[in-house]
Amino acid sequence: MLSTQEQIKTELKTHNAVLVAHYYVDAKLQTLAEATGGIVSDSLEMARFSQNCDAHTIIIAGVKFMGETAKILSPEKRVLVLNSHATCSLDEDCPIDQFSELCDQHPDRIVVVYANTSAQVKARADWVVTSSSALNVVKHLKDNGEKILWAPDKHLGHYVQTQTNANMLLWQGACVVHERFKADALKVLKTLHPEAAVLVHPESPQSVVNLADVVGSTSALIDAVKNRPETTFIVATDNGIFHKMHEVAPNKKLIEAPTMGEGADCESCAHCEWMAMNTLENCLNTLQIGNNEIFINTDICKKAKNAIQKLLDFTV
Repeated sequence: MLSTQEQIKTELKTHNAVLVAHYYVDAKLQTLAEATGGIVSDSLEMARFSQNCDAHTIIIAGVKFMGETAKILSPEKRVLVLNSHATCSLDEDCPIDQFSELCDQHPDRIVVVYANTSAQVKARADWVVTSSSALNVVKHLKDNGEKILWAPDKHLGHYVQTQTNANMLLWQGACVVHERFKADALKVLKTLHPEAAVLVHPESPQSVVNLADVVGSTSALIDAVKNRPETTFIVATDNGIFHKMHEVAPNKKLIEAPTMGEGADCESCAHCEWMAMNTLENCLNTLQIGNNEIFINTDICKKAKNAIQKLLDFTV
């Protein structure tokens, strides 16, 4: 009997489909994506790859907003997610009605939203950014004299604000994974591993960011493990990223930054419960049944694409 992986490979060929996976999903899905002509990347490159590939059907191993972004950029393609319930706290924290109300109250501000938002929120924005592009985009807008309304991640927004000194009004959303990292516990861990470089995603609280040797996107943190001279790294982001880090730097030691939240049963519980919903089994099921397809209103799609396209043109 064929393994689940082999069955998925057959189904991908049958449906002219490609598997596109985020760094935070199960390692087996990441391996399978790359083995079948897909990609493992951050959310922007997932969407860009989906737009540029020849496949008719895009299978997104990630969360709902990633599927929506792929559909926005490729409305003519069939886009499926592995689990329709896999969402994101940042997306959930920014409902379109409340967000639109705030935008209407500040018509003088350029609306910049993080990629971790719904298609409706993206459609209300002037710009969509990612963690790897936010600094450069906001600096560009500041240099042009613009004031900014930022949503939804308050920690990433605060980090960008401190780095650029831009005039920014911040929505108060947060990532449930990154917000768990604890600065006091990280300080203790640093004393136990003084040789280690600390890598922090900017969705983390400022007190954690302040302890970092490198602050950056998922791709930037992977590059740091690969290219920096240290042999030990303390990593403050979703632990799904360790698969790719081990792949690019197999001889380096990786330590999870501590979360130790109240009631936690582990020192670090840094893994997104929604990313964990992505499995080989529901990948096969999605391909066979064709469920969990992403549909977006045409007008919303066009408006959201304009905001995303600004970023794509800016980051070429």
